[in-house]
Amino acid sequence: QVQLVESGGGLVQPGGSLRLSCAASGLILDDYTVSWFRQAPGKKREGVSCIDSRDGTVYYADSVKGRFTSSRDNAKNTVYLQMNSLNAEDAAVYYCATGNPFLGCTPFGVPEEWDFWGQGTQVTVSS
Repeated sequence: QVQLVESGGGLVQPGGSLRLSCAASGLILDDYTVSWFRQAPGKKREGVSCIDSRDGTVYYADSVKGRFTSSRDNAKNTVYLQMNSLNAEDAAVYYCATGNPFLGCTPFGVPEEWDFWGQGTQVTVSS
């Protein structure tokens, strides 16, 4: 049974940092392309980052580039999203998702193209 569990969300002040985790069971994350998405109230779900399983290349949305870093820990079957310099625009529910390794990050930002999803973890940035 495939399961993805996000954790690490919480309340932070503007400029603060959080590290989100996506722990997988029922599949080996290293064999799949993994993408982080986020969705704020009233907004569409948007792609945040994507780790291409084909070559390890990491892609980021322009809005988070230079502030967020995605990485893998294969021993823990876990993918991370380190988020720095958080601002109000980063407040959202963050999800991890796995996709077809042969597609890599081609469908980055398109939720319908991703196969398995976690339940999400809430990130709140105080004002």
